[in-house]
Amino acid sequence: MFDLIAELLLLFEELKFWKKKKKRRKLEKEKGLPKKTMIHPVTKVLFIGLVLTFILGVMLRVFYTHPNESKTTKKIVEVKKILEKQYKDLGKYPTKLKDIINNNPLRKNINLDAWGNEFYYKQIKDGLSYELKSKGKDGILNTEDDLK
Repeated sequence: MFDLIAELLLLFEELKFWKKKKKRRKLEKEKGLPKKTMIHPVTKVLFIGLVLTFILGVMLRVFYTHPNESKTTKKIVEVKKILEKQYKDLGKYPTKLKDIINNNPLRKNINLDAWGNEFYYKQIKDGLSYELKSKGKDGILNTEDDLK
């Protein structure tokens, strides 16, 4: 239904444009004026759409520059929940982060951050505590971009 309405509106604009162009050309011929460049209304809409798309793209790049950080932070929270559940069930944290995968296909890449680097995981105090962090964008541990 909306397609039909859109097509009818485009047809109406098309007819209006050609009528206006015909009238303009007749006036130019009668008065000996040079031909004026007339831009079709659909072309105007497409141009405005392209400009708006470009502006939106630039704004997204400027204001949303670190999507991997938020993905990695969410994943760290998820891993911590799994680790806490395992501690509650077994009384200690696993020795390696890969131990929480447990043949679960949904946890296949649970030990990787958004950049594809493995999380740094270290068991502390014989399984009573742990340290978990992402190496960040650069993939190097203990730098400014690390996430905890």
